[in-house]
Amino acid sequence: MKRYLGIDIGGTKCALVLGDDQGRVLHKVRFETLGKDQTLAHIFAKAQSLIELAKSEGDEVSAIGVSCGGPLDSRLGLIQSPPNLPGWDNVPIVQMLKDRFCVPTALCNDANACALAEYRFGAGKGSKNMIFLTFGTGMGAGLVLDGKLYVGANDNAGEVGHVRMAPDGPVGYYKKGSFEGFCSGGGLAQLGAAYAKEALAAGKTCAFCRDESELGSITAKSLAEAAQAGDETAIAVWQACGEMLGRGLALLVDILNPECIVLGSIYARSGALLQEAMEKTLAGEALPGSLAVCRIVPAALTESVGDMAALCVAMMAE
Repeated sequence: MKRYLGIDIGGTKCALVLGDDQGRVLHKVRFETLGKDQTLAHIFAKAQSLIELAKSEGDEVSAIGVSCGGPLDSRLGLIQSPPNLPGWDNVPIVQMLKDRFCVPTALCNDANACALAEYRFGAGKGSKNMIFLTFGTGMGAGLVLDGKLYVGANDNAGEVGHVRMAPDGPVGYYKKGSFEGFCSGGGLAQLGAAYAKEALAAGKTCAFCRDESELGSITAKSLAEAAQAGDETAIAVWQACGEMLGRGLALLVDILNPECIVLGSIYARSGALLQEAMEKTLAGEALPGSLAVCRIVPAALTESVGDMAALCVAMMAE
């Protein structure tokens, strides 16, 4: 059984996992992300420990995979100043790991890495053309087309959150009315604030926002709890999000003709609040023949997706 080392670099936490080619996580270590130099030192030390642990169990690590937020250059193996990793400017992480451990190593942005994980081990298993949408803090996509990860000319394929869905609206990806603006954690908070402000001005009550002093504390979670309790304003927010989600999905269905679209994070937790509006809009916007062959499903790997994603990048490195 082959062994792989996966490294998941996040803005607040990093994780290293030792796993096998069946997607089983055998050992895992986590630590807080600090400054660049300190975090890199921790990564190398923990990687060394896990590689030695594999050897003590009679195995060799076949490859290393690194999953990290972009921007990055997967071909050159460079992390290029991600906004959640200040000071990580053109870090040659792949070459550094190759020089240290002498095994094949690959780098992949986190959305693409998660797409690989869901494609190989999760909700997209068995498909040949699959789209994974992060639908979390932001909205990004990973594209698996004809069984291969598609990254584009310079790793920017799948930035669907930047697509403008309306002339105006909540801001996402630095653009008003963008897909990310309407369909992300940050976008839902903005929609919630706009709807709550209008409701309060009309003398209505909102379970998720009692007065204007609470407009800045609205979250996707508080909106979901309020909608599930029957709050009309919260339900309207989720309906608006669902409609835009359906519109965005219709574009992907029409252009890429996938067999499966996997929706992460917020949809995996609160899909019931979005489904009716999403499906109604999809039915009205997408090509019927393309929609008929496409499954829209929640992500299956949930909390383990980061671990599996990093392992899948390692498997790709071989």
